[in-house]
Amino acid sequence: MMRIMQRRQFLTKSGISLLNLFLSGCGWTLANIQAAATNPNLSNELYIYTWTAFVDEKLLQQFTKETGIHSIANIFDSNETMLARFQVSGGGGYSILYPSDYMVKKMIDLGFLLELDKSKILVEDRLFPRFKNPEYDPESRYSIPIAWGLTGLIYNRNQVKKPPEDWDYLWQHQQEFAKRITLLNDVREVMGAALKSLGYSYNSSNPKEIKAAYEKLRCLKSAIATFTTEDWKTQILTGDIAIAMCYSDEANRIIRENEDLAFVIPRSGTSFAVDNLVIPKTAPNIAGGYAWLNFILQPQVLAKLCQRLSFGTPSEAAFNLLPLQFQKNPILFPSQNILMLCEEISPLDNETNELIDRYWTLLTSN
Repeated sequence: MMRIMQRRQFLTKSGISLLNLFLSGCGWTLANIQAAATNPNLSNELYIYTWTAFVDEKLLQQFTKETGIHSIANIFDSNETMLARFQVSGGGGYSILYPSDYMVKKMIDLGFLLELDKSKILVEDRLFPRFKNPEYDPESRYSIPIAWGLTGLIYNRNQVKKPPEDWDYLWQHQQEFAKRITLLNDVREVMGAALKSLGYSYNSSNPKEIKAAYEKLRCLKSAIATFTTEDWKTQILTGDIAIAMCYSDEANRIIRENEDLAFVIPRSGTSFAVDNLVIPKTAPNIAGGYAWLNFILQPQVLAKLCQRLSFGTPSEAAFNLLPLQFQKNPILFPSQNILMLCEEISPLDNETNELIDRYWTLLTSN
């Protein structure tokens, strides 16, 4: 997705370096994007910090047309980048953020999020039961789920004659696809996939299990072209790589461009990510933030976003407005049997975060 996109744990020691990487290497991709919220106190301006996939020019223009509020979207490529920039900038002038599930919990614990006044949210809450009162935000006091998706493998059927079925495929075929495999630039997703391939939880905090996952990834390192959340798209379309770890929403969009591409959800299970709308306590335009919530939560808006941007919608009302081919799309809406094997990425304690951080640095720096 979306998210699923990237989308996952805050690396305590590397927050500043992540921010520096973001500022130096991640370009803005929307017409209305600006480098910073230069004048965030204007009531007719709304600064949004979001994933690449969630907003486009049509959406921003429609919001302005309906509300009279000029919206400016800045892009992040991971929850870690978002949190690092938010902390360093003292909120950055943003009135709307799009954190994933575990990051919502992290930001609640840090005291960064505004408790939502439900009387100001005018659109009826018609979520599927799975998305009501989530573990990361009991009673949904601080967040509203906006999209969901899974992590899996996209591959080129012309290059990959025997389709992958599970994570272990990467290790079993690493010589065949040496330097033609990419993994996400996302510590929790990559470590989680390795943990899952060993029969452990995506959210394991057992040091022995985490070390085993690192050692297994180290064995795969020579076959990995790069760790990337964005560049794999161009590379797989040009044929430079054969297999990429990616989010289901992005896979669905890319497959539209090349019928030789296919997507698989690993049969041992994967991550189930939910991206959310939140208003930070530092928001300079809280009224505008509620206007954005009410605009996005309209079922017809969510349904159009689902079709245009290829993410799963948690809104039952929006789902019912989708064309049948979208409702039956197994990439966006897989079966309950598959969903039962998937885990939401959960926050980990500081000691486990630091351990995973050390292994991630070793893995990606050599």
